[in-house]
Amino acid sequence: MNQRKKIQNAWGMYDWANSTYNLVISSAIFPIFYGAVTSVRNANGDIIDDKVHFFGWTLKNTEALSYALAFSLAVVSVLVPLLSGIADYYHMRKRFLQIFCYIGAASCASLYFFDPAHLELSFVSIMLACIGFWCSYAFANSFLPQIADKDEQDKVSAKAYSLGYIGSVSLLIMNLIAIKGFGMSARWSFVSVGIWWAGFAQITFYHLKEEVIHQQDASASWKKGFNELRKVWEQMKEIKSLKRYLVAFFVFSMGIQTIMQMAAFFGEKEINLDSSQLIVAIVLVQLIAIPGAMLFSWGSKKLGNIPMLMMALLIWVGVCAYAYFGVTEVVTFYIAAGIIGFIMGGTQSLARSTYSKFLPKTDDTASYFSFYDVTEKLGLIIGLFSFGFLEGTFGTMRASILALVVFFILGFFLLFLVPKEEKTVIQ
Repeated sequence: MNQRKKIQNAWGMYDWANSTYNLVISSAIFPIFYGAVTSVRNANGDIIDDKVHFFGWTLKNTEALSYALAFSLAVVSVLVPLLSGIADYYHMRKRFLQIFCYIGAASCASLYFFDPAHLELSFVSIMLACIGFWCSYAFANSFLPQIADKDEQDKVSAKAYSLGYIGSVSLLIMNLIAIKGFGMSARWSFVSVGIWWAGFAQITFYHLKEEVIHQQDASASWKKGFNELRKVWEQMKEIKSLKRYLVAFFVFSMGIQTIMQMAAFFGEKEINLDSSQLIVAIVLVQLIAIPGAMLFSWGSKKLGNIPMLMMALLIWVGVCAYAYFGVTEVVTFYIAAGIIGFIMGGTQSLARSTYSKFLPKTDDTASYFSFYDVTEKLGLIIGLFSFGFLEGTFGTMRASILALVVFFILGFFLLFLVPKEEKTVIQ
């Protein structure tokens, strides 16, 4: 294996490392744990009270979590562009990647002490874990143009996502065996995420090389960071294809990320699935996402990135409509989970590599990718807030699911506005 392939594989290993947050914390064990400790059920297992007290407000438990995550993503939206300019100017992308990796990993481990009686304090851990995950991911993404040529980026991105799905499922299965077979407390699974994330990230840190220049004048450092961002923003405004793609991505990412965050809660509350049934659905999503990512990478070479993304958004519209009207029992939930897994892998990997291909030749990759990541986070903030608000207003998650259709339809039409020649050139 040549050195370039080693570096690409090492970069992909960060997905292997940090995707355990996305699965165990965001999607699987923590949502089930959180629902269990913040809900009251009757003898038949039906939820009779899911209200929590949060800073003096009485809210549904998932509504409170949606708002907390939305706030942490707002912090990410400020930190990433602020620090990315500094990272590019002083070659500190790897340093910031490491810092936020360790913040996220430590915060996941601290969820061991989660206490619903002190919900506001306990939410600090989940919020810092979220901040660590997304900030570190932004700096990891910025290495893609450096380690892969444009004709490689779809494949490299898809492989990284596949590694993430395999790694996260591996840890989830190990935790489930320990919980179900040996009576381990679910709290220890949060500790395992922290160890796994920080541990496997060392492979990435070892192979990704970047010179770090230490500056004595901190105020000058911040000024240079803002100057880098301003320069990148001026360049972006002149690249019509990049600007229009980013707008479309902002809209459709609202729906994708919100579904990923809230799907387990939908199964628990609307279908009344137990923990075992939820875990089966979540593992199904992760496993089917692998061929989805690979198939969309292959399809992009045949049809182009933009047409494949437009096709994906039509499928997202269909699956949301199906979830609203047709998902009423375990089997139909599993069908929806399978479709979501397949389309999720393809959409996420292709969205990242498509943006990377639109970038001009530049050394400011962290600054450019900060706009991508902030766009995604702002979309998720709106999506999560809308989801929580609609559930609180109508008393059901089905209204929230149907509302996400708007994001996908609008994103589909916005992709039409990407210059026509780019739809075929970006392959």
